[in-house]
Amino acid sequence: MRAIIGVLDSFGVGATEDADAFGDAGADTFGHIAAACAAGRADAPDLRVGPLAIPNLLTLGLNGAAEAAGGHGTGAPNGAARAKYGAAAERSFGKDTPSGHWEMMGLPVEFDWGYFPKEAPCFPRALTDDLIARAKLPGVLGNKHASGTAIIEELGQAHIGSGRPIVYTSADSVFQIAAHETHFGLERLYDVCQVARELVDAYHVGRVIARPFIGEAPGEFERTGNRKDLATPPHAPTLLDVHKAAGRAVIGIGKIGDIFAYSGITKSIKAHGNAAIFDTLMAQVASAPDEAILFANFVDFDTLFGHRRDVAGYAAALEAFDSRLPELEAALRPDDLVVLTADHGCDPTWPGSDHTREHVPILAFGPGVAPGPIGRRTSFADIGQSLAAHLGHAPLAAGESFL
Repeated sequence: MRAIIGVLDSFGVGATEDADAFGDAGADTFGHIAAACAAGRADAPDLRVGPLAIPNLLTLGLNGAAEAAGGHGTGAPNGAARAKYGAAAERSFGKDTPSGHWEMMGLPVEFDWGYFPKEAPCFPRALTDDLIARAKLPGVLGNKHASGTAIIEELGQAHIGSGRPIVYTSADSVFQIAAHETHFGLERLYDVCQVARELVDAYHVGRVIARPFIGEAPGEFERTGNRKDLATPPHAPTLLDVHKAAGRAVIGIGKIGDIFAYSGITKSIKAHGNAAIFDTLMAQVASAPDEAILFANFVDFDTLFGHRRDVAGYAAALEAFDSRLPELEAALRPDDLVVLTADHGCDPTWPGSDHTREHVPILAFGPGVAPGPIGRRTSFADIGQSLAAHLGHAPLAAGESFL
């Protein structure tokens, strides 16, 4: 009896009722990708022709999940799904990664994070002065809202020449620091981020993210897999904490450990890229003990394609993920439960480069799981509540089980 959670990071299935408050009314990550593919393009006709080919996700009920959310999906009938399927809106006040993950583990974030204004410079002078002094820096570059790939193209050369790290933010509650792995040093970047983590606590900021890159000139700069997230710990116990306290295994794959500040995690396994994350998940499915939670975040959907507004890349990543689902299903034990979901949207057709406020899909399956619709859920916490029921825990404080 195990629980396996796969987060398709940013794979929303239609705007929530409150999306207008976030400037996201009409966003639909899945529907807009599917529509672009059906039209014979995905912003790159030479790279993408033909309908979105995700047969395994569709037979699990993905179109039904989109329909429950008011999204469009591929437009094809859902048919007789092989999973429990539906969609969930977010109770948490933000549309950020920690809020989405914590809520799906039973802990909605019903307070406001600290955010930085869109004016440049965006960070308070006292914050950057303290960072420069405590981390012994010659100064900082950036100090604005920016796309992570665009800002290293803009300022990477100046960073190498000056030794000043690049600091920037987004619509999320985040302080990001980009620096060159060799010219600045990876461990030094991590040390600077640790100083920043201590400083931004006063501003109620959710995450500090180290964004290392390589390359010697514009056009060559490339972010590496050595990203590190320093998140504030969850403000109350999640299902992961409950499970760990009961003496059971909680295995985080990819950036899961970082997202929960390692609270409730018994084993954390880093992996870079969707393919490597899936390989790692499969190895753990083969070896993890009974009653374990296996929790994987497939980051490429968000980082490489959603934020980059790369429709063709997002479509190809969905197809690659879909093609591996039969491996996962074949490896399940008789009483395993798998939940595929997301933590927010990041519609690659939407203006800007930020997350979008959307419903997330819920596809729950396993050898002993009866398929069928579960409708539109009012909180991601329904996932945690359902997993708690499956694993034999007492009910969590938030959420309603769909099992």
